[in-house]
Amino acid sequence: MSTIDTTRPMISVVVPLYDEVGSVRELHGRLLAALHGLKRSFEIIFVDDGSGDGTFAVAKDLTPLILIRLKRNYGQSVALSTGIHAVRGEVIVTLDGDLENPPEEIPRLVEKIDQGYGIVSGWRQARWRDRPFSRRFPSLLANAFVSWVTGVNLHDHGCQLKAYRRECLSDLTFSGDMHRMAAAYAARSGARIIEIPVRFEKRKYGRSKYGIFRVFKVLLDVLVFHFFQRFATRPMHFFGVIGFAMLFFGGLIFLLMLAFRFFLHMPFISTPLPTLSAFFIIIAFQFILMGLLAEMIYRFAVGREQSGAEVAEIVKNS
Repeated sequence: MSTIDTTRPMISVVVPLYDEVGSVRELHGRLLAALHGLKRSFEIIFVDDGSGDGTFAVAKDLTPLILIRLKRNYGQSVALSTGIHAVRGEVIVTLDGDLENPPEEIPRLVEKIDQGYGIVSGWRQARWRDRPFSRRFPSLLANAFVSWVTGVNLHDHGCQLKAYRRECLSDLTFSGDMHRMAAAYAARSGARIIEIPVRFEKRKYGRSKYGIFRVFKVLLDVLVFHFFQRFATRPMHFFGVIGFAMLFFGGLIFLLMLAFRFFLHMPFISTPLPTLSAFFIIIAFQFILMGLLAEMIYRFAVGREQSGAEVAEIVKNS
């Protein structure tokens, strides 16, 4: 019986792939076994993010499968976004292609969706127990920081094994490394979220694409999240406040310089105050102009989708 046909599937599984030639066949087989057990219609979407190791050639022979190949390596966020834009199901499940996220956990996520949750996020168990200081402790700190800033309390924001109701992702435009924060963005929009413990399996094939510096990238993503949540539609409020604060300090220093000159008879060139005043005033105008420019960019770009991905080929195997 064909699983991918003209009818709309209930579940869509999206998997970004980058140089996963060793795991792609096993991943597909385990996904089929897990999804057939649900006894619901489904589709599997693999997005090859410009792999150079033969991943696409192996995946091309798998069935049933929708395989999308991007022209080059755009990054996980764009690959995930491309797959999500191609889904037809009402429930979207995402996971990594390295088999660290066991496909056998998918039924447990779907069960929580059936209970009324909008987002179900995995919490990888027994991860980094063999590296408590170099990986586990930084990960705990990073997740605590993300939860504090976003207001979405999860133990494992970085786990890509997640299930979403379709409408929770419909208004999200992925860019940069936003895939790590997708659940937080969707939850802040009102989606009901729950986290469940899931198994974690060490990578069997290839090597990890992530290192310790990923923690710092996550912290930058959190700052971007905070900025866009508060100032995405009013960037002038961010740049303008900083600009006027700089202008205030520049004016204050200028008045102090005049006071030294007329009351203490100190020449302007005998202190660094003129230079400091000019510095603050110049920086102030730069921030104000950046705010105006950001407002112009926002007003021109609002409502447009900018994934930037060029699809080279789509293969549908039924």
